[in-house]
Amino acid sequence: MYIEKPEISAINQLTTEEALNDYYLAYLSRQLSILGRREVHNGRAHFGIFGDGKEIPQLALAKTFRKGDWRSGYYRDQTFMLALGLLQPEESFSMIYGDTDEDMNPSTGGRNFNNHFTTSNLDANGEIKNLLEKFNSAADVSSTGGQMPRLLGLAQASKIVRENPEMKKHLNNNVTGNEVAFGTIGDASTSEGMFFETINAAAVMQVPLAVIIYDDGYGISVPVKLQTAKSSISEVLKGFQKEKNTNGIDIYSCNGWDYTALVKTFSEGIAKCRETQVPAIFHIRELTQPLGHSTSGSHERYKSKKRLEWEKEFDGLNLFKKWLLESGKADIETLTQIENEAEKRAKKAKQAAWTHYKNNFKQEVEQLENIVHKIKAGSNGEFDKIEELEEIGQRIFLTRRKYLSFAKRLYFNIHEFSNLKEEQKLLGIWIQNFEGRSQEFYNRQLYREGKKSVLSVKPDPARYNDNSIEVNGSEILSRNFDVLFKKYPNLVTFGQDTGYLGDVNQGMKGMQEKYGVHRVSDAGIRETTIIGQGIGLALRGFRPIAEIQYLDYLIYAHSSLSDDLASMQYRTKGKQAAPVIVRTRGHQLQGIWHAGSPMQMLLGSLRGIHLCVPRGTVQAAGMYNTLLEAAEPAVVIEPLKGYNVKEILPENIGEFKVPLGVPEIMREGTDITFVTYGWNVHHAVKAANLLQTKGISAEVIDVQTLLPFDVNHVILASIKKTNKVLFIDEDVPGGATAYMMQKVLEEQKAFDYLDASPRTLPAREHRPAYGIDGEYFSKPNVELIYEIVWEMMREVDVNIRKKLW
Repeated sequence: MYIEKPEISAINQLTTEEALNDYYLAYLSRQLSILGRREVHNGRAHFGIFGDGKEIPQLALAKTFRKGDWRSGYYRDQTFMLALGLLQPEESFSMIYGDTDEDMNPSTGGRNFNNHFTTSNLDANGEIKNLLEKFNSAADVSSTGGQMPRLLGLAQASKIVRENPEMKKHLNNNVTGNEVAFGTIGDASTSEGMFFETINAAAVMQVPLAVIIYDDGYGISVPVKLQTAKSSISEVLKGFQKEKNTNGIDIYSCNGWDYTALVKTFSEGIAKCRETQVPAIFHIRELTQPLGHSTSGSHERYKSKKRLEWEKEFDGLNLFKKWLLESGKADIETLTQIENEAEKRAKKAKQAAWTHYKNNFKQEVEQLENIVHKIKAGSNGEFDKIEELEEIGQRIFLTRRKYLSFAKRLYFNIHEFSNLKEEQKLLGIWIQNFEGRSQEFYNRQLYREGKKSVLSVKPDPARYNDNSIEVNGSEILSRNFDVLFKKYPNLVTFGQDTGYLGDVNQGMKGMQEKYGVHRVSDAGIRETTIIGQGIGLALRGFRPIAEIQYLDYLIYAHSSLSDDLASMQYRTKGKQAAPVIVRTRGHQLQGIWHAGSPMQMLLGSLRGIHLCVPRGTVQAAGMYNTLLEAAEPAVVIEPLKGYNVKEILPENIGEFKVPLGVPEIMREGTDITFVTYGWNVHHAVKAANLLQTKGISAEVIDVQTLLPFDVNHVILASIKKTNKVLFIDEDVPGGATAYMMQKVLEEQKAFDYLDASPRTLPAREHRPAYGIDGEYFSKPNVELIYEIVWEMMREVDVNIRKKLW
């Protein structure tokens, strides 16, 4: 009795033992919340957020969760995770301390907040696991509502396989089509647009998605009457209620303190969702938050005395205890024994987690102590830092930062003392090793490593023969995708106009008719959940291409891209990956919302996602080929002007691979280097040809990808030859040109080889104006490139003007 990984019985056959087990887990979870909060207030951690008040509905919900199912939840789900055996009490405290040991803290490894859970979807070789053998949880995000978009894709995977059973073998048989995707969310977060977008998309698509809304009446201090119309999210959503011969959702409502009603409601609702694949919403009302929102404040500041009294009376844990006593399932002695055991377990877990955290760098500290003693002896006591070091060890909360800061300052102080050279060397080695180990903890796994990395894909150039023909760029893409859909049977794509029309520029022409609506499909105008579909499907083993019609509209999906997809590999320390390819188009066309190039925004917020900026459709096709051989997320921005431009069709269409991070020299030169990408490559080549008539030799480099950027330092080699560089792009001043300049001048150390000031030629500060003239006066053009080169060349040769004008 009172086990922590209970075998869940059939619903409606709830035994006394199972009910008492649930009470033990509920009480244990509450103790973890209480002790965790106390640890923060005692100074052993900086922040904590817990699941107190939500214990009872989570226990009832866990009874319906099967192996193969997926959770996309939020930071109140600790009881749910305990009930499934996905959270050990020690881990609960290790999360708060930020323990970097993945055995003690497998969900975050010290990189994420506490109560942010994850399970690995990858095996030791980086391949998708058999996900049917385990309970699955997508890596949590703090952004309120951020868990919703990917929930759609997690559920869609089941629908695709149920309706197309032949897909099972292409997904390593880890999807049967009977799985449910569970999403948990606080009532206040339902005010977010991504919540409504997900609910609407799920209702349209009819996918097995269950959303559990925990309603405790507040969003931090803001009451529900200021959050939600009619003060009830289930009332607001009534228009979505599924009726006969319509799509829609099933809506359930239940009080969060009513154990038996919760068990019955979840049992029946999830069973129906699993069987019919009709999405379901469970509005769990009258919940409490005994400890307040988080450790950052007290709820007594904003809740009335009457409300606080009500919360004590309707605390689900107390009412569960009352039900156990009144139903005759337990007496007070039995429940007291259970409570004592839970308290002991929680305290034991806290002590074990704290001891382990302190011992994480005990050996390193002992090594540092020995060096400090040697420095004292070698300096005849002049540098006696032993007491200061001991004070660090006596602090309430130990940090690696404090020890490293101490060591570095000591290193600075003894730097010039010749009699301490040996000690300084030892200290330097300690610092190097300590920093190296710390970087392993905090600064790796932003991108995939090993054979699934894009950098591991062997390049394969496009090949041509005497019979090669010229076709429109759109046809190159469609022929390439045709090969890819044959080659990768788990490849799917979706987006606005992607399916029936074959996208607005015909790059997917004929793909839906040939490969089916389950693999090539249309989506509504809902960019956030298009990206969410991609994330969820990728987590379950699909290779999705999520199409956003124009680059400017990527902004609508920015939160899901930045908060979720870009950080997934990093925040899970490589345990979870979602290799979504985001296909879009942009750069030079016409108008404010169809020709933007917000590269600075993408570069600043999407580290963890590769950023591909091809100059034409052949390059774009080769990038898709590379990305699908690897398994990493990427954004590919196809050039809008390229679809109707003729290019030669490679004979190895669908097979050739453009290496990411490797620039291509489009035109060799000796006087100046142009660094650019996208459609500006064509402008740069034209300007270089014009300059050649004046005796100026310009080398034009297409970087091809901004993330990764010039891994082999091709640009540096060019600048060593030309001694001058001009960076050109369509972003605002200080955007991608500044990024490229930093990469080249600082990282590649190209500044040492310049004999003229480096220059940038970005677009204007405003968005591009409409029309041909609007574009010309908003963005770089051939004449502007020519003029800047004239200015740059004058710096080294005042007579050069005669050549240029």
